Amino acid sequence: MASSDLSMILPRVLIVSRRTVRKNKFVDFVGEYHLDLIVGYGAAPVIVPRVAGVHMLLDSFEPIHGVLLCEGEDIDPSLYDAEFSGLSADELDEIRRLHASDTAVDREKDSIELRLAKLCLERNIPYLGICRGSQVLNVACGGTLLQDVDKELRKDGKSAVSHIDYDNYDGHRHAVKVVENTPLHAWFRESLEEGKMELMVNSYHHQGVKKLAERFVPMAFAADGLIEGFYDPDTYNPNEGKFIMGLQFHPERMRKPESDDFDYPGCPSAYQEFVKAVIAYQKKVNNSANPKHALKLDQEMEKKRKIIVRSFSIAKDLYVAKTGMPPSGESELEAGAEFLESNTALSLQQEKRLKQMGATVRNASSYLQRLKMDEEREKAARALMGKMSVEHLSDLLTFYHIMGQICSEVLERKLKST
Repeated sequence: MASSDLSMILPRVLIVSRRTVRKNKFVDFVGEYHLDLIVGYGAAPVIVPRVAGVHMLLDSFEPIHGVLLCEGEDIDPSLYDAEFSGLSADELDEIRRLHASDTAVDREKDSIELRLAKLCLERNIPYLGICRGSQVLNVACGGTLLQDVDKELRKDGKSAVSHIDYDNYDGHRHAVKVVENTPLHAWFRESLEEGKMELMVNSYHHQGVKKLAERFVPMAFAADGLIEGFYDPDTYNPNEGKFIMGLQFHPERMRKPESDDFDYPGCPSAYQEFVKAVIAYQKKVNNSANPKHALKLDQEMEKKRKIIVRSFSIAKDLYVAKTGMPPSGESELEAGAEFLESNTALSLQQEKRLKQMGATVRNASSYLQRLKMDEEREKAARALMGKMSVEHLSDLLTFYHIMGQICSEVLERKLKST
């Protein structure tokens, strides 16, 4: 049975990076809150770099079990009906000055993300759009955007709502009214006061939905009438792998001051239900692709998958927190170490990338010993890891991508031997 016929233990979620300048060079990045939530709920984030030509290479990122699109610059206005905004040239110049970091259009990112959004719509791949990602989804389905929420809504005589605060990114909040009998209502039900249906949300945007595409239903509105969340009710059933949704606000950033505790218990629910749909979609695709030989995760295998995911999660937390190993944690870390050891035929490239990523970093010496590296190579690996930044060591994308590949190879070998 070929590796491509085997279901990988962790489903893959594609996330397109955003470009910024660091030390006079372009750097691609994705916010860790997104990555942590995707990993925490049991999927592997795969970062798609926004470099020239990638939009023509998306087949190389298969299999795709889900797509999460998040922050970024304004979408190219030529991709929707922007000429009817009613804004003058002077007003547009003022918008560019006020929002300089967001109004520099990135056409390569537009091309990559619109292709991914349309792919999800064609194949019913689970899609979650946060902030810009919700706007991409709306434009991909024929909707339009306000080029500037404040200026365009003021022209219509609507009360102003502050959707962005450059001096208080994480702490900024504004009220939204949740629509009843929507997923958003279900997730935040226990936090909504009876009769008010209001949440205080974090947002960071100056554009938003103008005309909502016909297939979507609103889930929340700001006081100025701006749609803050929407979904396709015909493709919403996470248990069956169905999930197409856009949120203009940032639930992943709605946390209490100086804490990782969420403002509301429902804040991570969008990610939790999205990953639930991703896992279900992966199983559905694998079974339909080869129904006679499709590998199903029985209860025992599902239990092992969760143990391995938890093992690597604990290892990462230990490294980030820089705390000692609790007595009860040692046995849980063994599952991840044994998983890595079980693949005895690592290619040089895979071995090099595993060393770079630091796998179970806090337990590095045990990890290196299990790979049976000689003293000279162990010393070189330690020196290399010592020079790496925290960002590189915690690059979960490449690490979990490699982990999935190793898992597929090991499963294939074990299946052949039984």
